Amino acid sequence: MMNNAALEAEGSHGAFLLDSTIVYAGPRGFEALRHVWETQIGDVSPLPTFSPATIGDLRFRGRAAKVRDVAIADVRSASALQTAGTPGGVEDQVRMHVVRRGAWTLDGGPDRGEHTVSAGQFRLGHVGRPYAFETAPHTTTRIFALPAARLGPLLRNRSITGPANSAEVRLLVAHTNMVHATLADLGPAGVHAAHSTLIELAKAVVQGRFDDVEPRLAPALVQAAKDLANSRLSDPELSSTMLARQLNVSVRTLQRAFAAEGEPVGSYIRRRRLEEARLALAAPRSRLSVAEIAGRWQFSDSSHFIRAFKSHYGQTPASYARFARQDESAVRSGGNFITSNPEG
Repeated sequence: MMNNAALEAEGSHGAFLLDSTIVYAGPRGFEALRHVWETQIGDVSPLPTFSPATIGDLRFRGRAAKVRDVAIADVRSASALQTAGTPGGVEDQVRMHVVRRGAWTLDGGPDRGEHTVSAGQFRLGHVGRPYAFETAPHTTTRIFALPAARLGPLLRNRSITGPANSAEVRLLVAHTNMVHATLADLGPAGVHAAHSTLIELAKAVVQGRFDDVEPRLAPALVQAAKDLANSRLSDPELSSTMLARQLNVSVRTLQRAFAAEGEPVGSYIRRRRLEEARLALAAPRSRLSVAEIAGRWQFSDSSHFIRAFKSHYGQTPASYARFARQDESAVRSGGNFITSNPEG
């Protein structure tokens, strides 16, 4: 099954986006994937030769982006993947694998041996020739193909491994998420900025630190902090101090990056907690009290939560929950319900 065709960024400008909703299955799906990949991304990162078993049992969903000489691919495969033998030839590239689920095993040849990147880990290294690999079923990986000319001198023939949640990897992943979301709408200047930031953040992974006064990296820092905050909204320790510590920057640097986007760190956390509280109040089967919801989303007490909620949404939590349930009841019965007086 396949949905949508590949989507090319407006005016090209060295950028290309492959739609993430495409599902590839079996030999026909593989041929469709190979055609798009070779014509649009293969000049930056050639598609490897896969084993017949892989092609025959292919169950794969993914997305890919090309930003000039950088390629980024998200691979979510229900089936195992394996290349056909150990390829020959020469290839000069730096590759990075960030594994979220499953395992990705790389064959570095007789001189370098096998390396398995497990879930929650990353590996970055220079590739001097086409490489063989295999994956476990149900593996989710983000792969970066990066220019050796820019990163090779920093690597000095090393391979770097570590946790996928390290500060530098978080920043790189956050930026690539923004690239996937915006690439189709970027003009030449936007593509240039996206590419420059990708290179700088990849260098930060190699060096284990990044230039926190570089203004181009501020959006990636903000997005990484938001991603981390969204995963910790119920954590009583969530704060600008905790986020800065996790991302290996000073609190001042983090606050400065958020200020550039017009919303302080604390305001973002508060807004997101209110949004989650609102969803909890509107949940059809939820029987949590206002006090329980206030506690779950780390408001100091019910009174504080009620004041904050009313200020943000224009009605009290109890009023919102009552009308939300009436709306749900009206939908189930097929009728229309219009809230005319939210304060009741």
